[in-house]
Amino acid sequence: MPVIAKDRPIETLRKEVTDQLIMNYSHGELSLEAFERRLDEAMATDDHDALVNLTADLELTVDEEFINSQKEQMSGNYVPGESDDVETMFQLFSGSDRSGEWRLPKELRVISVFSGCNVDLTDAIFTNSVLTIKMFNIFSGNNIYIPEGVNVQTKAFCIFGGVDNSVSSAGNPNAPTIIIEGFVLFSGVDISIKRSLKERFVMFADKLKTFLS
Repeated sequence: MPVIAKDRPIETLRKEVTDQLIMNYSHGELSLEAFERRLDEAMATDDHDALVNLTADLELTVDEEFINSQKEQMSGNYVPGESDDVETMFQLFSGSDRSGEWRLPKELRVISVFSGCNVDLTDAIFTNSVLTIKMFNIFSGNNIYIPEGVNVQTKAFCIFGGVDNSVSSAGNPNAPTIIIEGFVLFSGVDISIKRSLKERFVMFADKLKTFLS
């Protein structure tokens, strides 16, 4: 006899409901409007019965093909392997961007003087369990975009400046850890998520729907 909904871990139930919503949307059983509305409700509620009701009228359930596709698309870009020890970004009275699918080194050094840069790790490939970002910022402003689901630690020393970290660590010991440290003088560093978990769900569902059609 299955365990009743209210006695199950809420996050486990939420994941099952979210997966079933994606499954039915990708197979054309839900409109985009209904999918996004129900997805919002699934991510916002902590009511077990409310979660169950979101998929009570849906017939399609998750299969092995779905699980394999989800692991490939949603597990994050952590591929242990060889990488450079150090990579340096240097900006002097200028600006630069680093983004896309690039292999991360063990240590990334970001030096900005009267400058600004964007370091986008959203689609980057983590080759080590720990990435250290060492910053040296003087009269500069940098943005660091972190993929959801990783652990983040900040240890920067600031003088007339600050580091704004709006990212919550995943709390998963198996997830990559990003350590951000260094020196910030008359500068600002903003650490945030560029692509939310909901956006990742919708992107995965759209890719699956396109593949099935």
